[in-house]
Amino acid sequence: MERIIKVLNEINPTVNWEKETDLIGNRILDSLRIVQLVGALNDEFDIEITPMDVVPENFRTAEDIARLVSRLEDE
Repeated sequence: MERIIKVLNEINPTVNWEKETDLIGNRILDSLRIVQLVGALNDEFDIEITPMDVVPENFRTAEDIARLVSRLEDE
């Protein structure tokens, strides 16, 4: 989770990522930031987040993002 938060802080260091419960609904992650985040996560974790993975359920919270990354690392 620490590495996820590090990547998220590179996108926007003013957010308390661990406390936010709806990153999309609260407009913390918009489409541009999600594209930036996907690229950063792909690079940081050597994974490939596909367009099919880019759904709100995978990006609502930092925990959701961590679960997505963990699942892709295991593939």
